[in-house]
Amino acid sequence: MIRTIHSFLALLWHQRRLIFSMASREVKTQYVGSSLGFLWTIIQPVVMITVFWFVFSIGFKARPMNDVPFVVWLTAGLAPWYFFADIISGSTGLVVGHAHLVKKTIFHPHILPIVKVLSALVSHLVFLGVLFVLIISQQQPFLFSFLQVMYYGICLVVLALGTAWVTSALNVFVRDISHLVGVVLQVGFWVTPIFWDISMMPAKVQGYLKLNPVFYIIQGYRDSFITGAAFWNYPQYTLYFWGVALANLLLGAMVFKRLKPQFSDVL
Repeated sequence: MIRTIHSFLALLWHQRRLIFSMASREVKTQYVGSSLGFLWTIIQPVVMITVFWFVFSIGFKARPMNDVPFVVWLTAGLAPWYFFADIISGSTGLVVGHAHLVKKTIFHPHILPIVKVLSALVSHLVFLGVLFVLIISQQQPFLFSFLQVMYYGICLVVLALGTAWVTSALNVFVRDISHLVGVVLQVGFWVTPIFWDISMMPAKVQGYLKLNPVFYIIQGYRDSFITGAAFWNYPQYTLYFWGVALANLLLGAMVFKRLKPQFSDVL
């Protein structure tokens, strides 16, 4: 396994120019023909957060969560979820969408989800920028734990990459996978404690909800930006998450490698 990881990292290094070029092209094509161009990357999260804030804070009178303004608490949970969902949904159709490249023997299709990670990272950084503005405007303290978000970002990418390899490979053979992924992400959005606090649930239900590895990341972002709690405060849950994430990554790599030789016959 160590040799496989080393080979993959070496491949990423050798293909780095191609990966960054494809990611840059994907970001640019999102705004081709648009007058505002890249500004839409800023406008979209701002409008979305404003709508959510109005509906829940003004309409439903949502109270501050643990003395933290609801809009800050909500945005800290939305940021990692939309990054994760963007990677999964965007990667699922990448192999099919790049069929002309996949059929070339010199192209390595398993770098495609990496391309999506980089392009989705742009929007994620903008989302985090909006979160910082909210923290300042709501007069929340700056914490050293802000830097911890880099750790949880790595957790997110590892978990998403394994899933993206599975969905992108299976979608070549069963095109319904892309629709299924959309449904699962919708369900996951509401099952994961993003709009609601997990403490609302009975202790037994909380235990089941925490089996969702995405919860570890959502809570980690909130710990980084709000509570200041360090990830090593939860050693058992951290070990559980990495066990699931690495197993998922290995499964994704195996599925993609096993199906890759048949891509050209189906595409």
